Amino acid sequence: MTTIELDTIRKEFGDDIVAVEDVSLTIEDGELVVLVGPSGSGKSTTLRMIAGLESPTSGDVLIDGLRVNDVQPQNRDIAMVFQSFALYPHRTVRRNISFPLEARDVPKAEMADRVEEAAEMLDITELLDRKPANLSGGQQQRVALGRALVRDPQAFLMDEPLANLDAKLRKEMRTEVVRLQQSLGVTMVHVTHNQEEAMTMGDRVAVMNEGKIQQLAPPKEVYRRPANRFVAEFIGSPSMNLLTGSLSDGVFHADAADVSVRVPDELAAASTADPLTLGVRPESVQIVASAGDYTFEATVDVVELMGNVQIVHIDLDGTEFLAEVDPDLAVEQGDSLTARLPPEKIDLFDGVRPESPRIERAAERDRSVGDTVAPEK
Repeated sequence: MTTIELDTIRKEFGDDIVAVEDVSLTIEDGELVVLVGPSGSGKSTTLRMIAGLESPTSGDVLIDGLRVNDVQPQNRDIAMVFQSFALYPHRTVRRNISFPLEARDVPKAEMADRVEEAAEMLDITELLDRKPANLSGGQQQRVALGRALVRDPQAFLMDEPLANLDAKLRKEMRTEVVRLQQSLGVTMVHVTHNQEEAMTMGDRVAVMNEGKIQQLAPPKEVYRRPANRFVAEFIGSPSMNLLTGSLSDGVFHADAADVSVRVPDELAAASTADPLTLGVRPESVQIVASAGDYTFEATVDVVELMGNVQIVHIDLDGTEFLAEVDPDLAVEQGDSLTARLPPEKIDLFDGVRPESPRIERAAERDRSVGDTVAPEK
């Protein structure tokens, strides 16, 4: 059983740089948690504090309930896989994988068995006698995983391990990593800036920005119920449409575009900020034949055919607004159209700052499907 707990950890560099600010997080035994966020959000620094490569300025790191702030990295029984494969070019795959066992003076027979077992699990048995220079990027990544795997660690820490792979191989490898984690039942923390990677891999996703966890929840909840405006905009490809404006008699009026659209009464009644933000996912935007309460008129700027969908860029006086629609829908640049925002898909954020919280509907407050961090307005 391996749990990892971060208790209000903080990391400062110098006198005025706060990389991680009072982060608390519990990673359960056998759970895969992904830390995701833009560059400089604190995700890699958080991972390095778990590994012992950085010391927290304050707060505690606990593994299985034991405080490990003063425990050296090599004594934490944690394996790390980095963005750089860091393989020894003069060693064969077999000897690259066996290196951590050699350092521990593991008997040769046991070492050979563990290398063979790891290689079989990662489907690289036929590569054991090759040198890294003769391997593809995906094969090298498997070797790096194998080197971590043979240690039989309490937990795996993965710092952007797929970043150097091409798009197709990256998708294949993230499936392999999830399959490996599930088969071993091992605790894993994975860091990435790629939100698609985070959403497809994690049991839970911790979205970070400016050194803080903005939301911690299962992927589906992060997508459907973003805690604040930052999460809404960061998670999703294409990202959520966001319009700044104000409410009057239940109608949202955009500040920078000629858009006025009714919003659900329960959201309008719960809002306190002025201005505030209206959000809707591109796949929720409908193109309809006639106007109504939840519609507005606009002009098509660009149409992108993606194969299974087409993305319609709508001109809103310089504000980008996207609709993801059926590829067979006849729509061209310059067309006038009527866009409808289904009321059940409309989100309101109580303010215009990244930390402005999403206003929850009454039905959502009555049930909980994950943990969220309550942000400041």
